[in-house]
Amino acid sequence: MSPLRVVQVGAGSMGLAWMRTLTAAPGVELAGVVDLDVERAQAAVREVGGEAKVSASLGELLTATGPDAVVNVTVPAAHTEVSVEALFAGVPVLCEKPAAPTLAEALVQAAAAEAAGRLLMISQSRRYYAALAEFRDRIGTPGLLTTGFFRGPRFGGFREEMEQPLLVDMAIHAFDAARYLLGAEPVSVVCESWNPAWSWYRGDASATATFLFDDGSRYVYTGSWCADGLETSWNGEWRAVGAGGTSTWDGEQLVTSSAGGVSEVPPGASEQIAGALEEFLEAVRTGVEPSGAIARNIRSLAMVEAAVRSAESGERVEIGALLDQAYRDALALPVREEIREQLRSWETPEAALTPSPARER
Repeated sequence: MSPLRVVQVGAGSMGLAWMRTLTAAPGVELAGVVDLDVERAQAAVREVGGEAKVSASLGELLTATGPDAVVNVTVPAAHTEVSVEALFAGVPVLCEKPAAPTLAEALVQAAAAEAAGRLLMISQSRRYYAALAEFRDRIGTPGLLTTGFFRGPRFGGFREEMEQPLLVDMAIHAFDAARYLLGAEPVSVVCESWNPAWSWYRGDASATATFLFDDGSRYVYTGSWCADGLETSWNGEWRAVGAGGTSTWDGEQLVTSSAGGVSEVPPGASEQIAGALEEFLEAVRTGVEPSGAIARNIRSLAMVEAAVRSAESGERVEIGALLDQAYRDALALPVREEIREQLRSWETPEAALTPSPARER
């Protein structure tokens, strides 16, 4: 099988991590790297080795390299522009989370993928831990799922200036994992966020959110990004409670069940972004829709936006109503006519969120 030729857009710190993953992956060739800072991109290519072409223009590299796929590792505000350009050039896209800064833009991306007839997959890297899969097998059908996330990172830069750094930049990992674990969809949320007096963030670095899911279960997330000492894993600490007992996951390799004892789960062959890349490659080669396809990812982003709205208003936020408003907002955005026609064809956002054989490309 000939190697899958990939152009990557974005050569910052996360971009460098993706470049290392791409160059280490069997059956993949890094054909090009796009970044507005061409010198930074050239330095990154030298660091990982190889002979990838470098440009400040995606269009230029799409023409020069004729890639089989694009990996989008730009800042979230640029995700839509980059992904839409690649999709309408006939190239499938693997994009870093979050899909977009707003639900409306995420719906535009879903419409673009359908209109172009190409795959857009969002990399939710936490789904690929072997221990998470083991935990899912242990929990059965829980009525209550909880995450405790406590870290004290001093990032500097934009995160420390955000209004909701924890909810917007980090919580989507846990929210998406909750959907994966419960096998259900979120209905509504009540969320409170705050900034402790000792916090080095400008915005709210702590939050507690309680989600109601459509099977009647509850998911409770409590976290802080200004919690020094006794830190949890970057994945948090998880507990699931149901009729068959209780299971926990320490966020790393230890899964414990009141019914089945303790398991130390070794890392899988492909975890985190390597796992996302593996699923994407399989989807491109077989045409089977991956779990991270844009239509399947939108509700994870909706959980974030709903939690932020609830924290700001002090009220319960209904996710269905939020999606309806996002759909109206998407129709009002300046987009290609093909995208607008696809949006109109849905009539409701629910039409975009249901997996369909038509999306298996």
